[in-house]
Amino acid sequence: MESITDLERCWFLSPPWGNQIPSIEVNLLEKVYLKTNRTFGHCCGVQWYSDCWNYVIEVKDDFIYTTKHQIIGTGQMQQRANTKPAFVLGERVLLCLPNRGTKQRLILGIELIEKSWFYFVELASPTFSPSSTTTNRFSLVREEDLVRVKV
Repeated sequence: MESITDLERCWFLSPPWGNQIPSIEVNLLEKVYLKTNRTFGHCCGVQWYSDCWNYVIEVKDDFIYTTKHQIIGTGQMQQRANTKPAFVLGERVLLCLPNRGTKQRLILGIELIEKSWFYFVELASPTFSPSSTTTNRFSLVREEDLVRVKV
């Protein structure tokens, strides 16, 4: 059992992008042009998914998930949130939720929802065999449920 705990600890703290965190194409709250829709929106989130950064773009009360190949940043920032995110991409945090085994995680994404920042973390390590039920290993977590780890 201790070997599994050690494996999970290593899993949750191993960056999925390798040794160096890839740069993001646009900043949070930056106005962007969506090539596919030929319209403008604002980046309200970014998360690591399928080996690249995926962006959450808000366009007229709708949310579009896209990659860097489908957006162009304008450099114009929108001031919608009262505060900046408390954590940054790739930062190590402690998860304060009960029954989650190893508590340390990496911030794999940040998203602004209803004027509050949420953080994308991995809640469960992958299983060795396919499960009969589909469970999402990742979740958006409130700022209040995370504590910064000093390394």
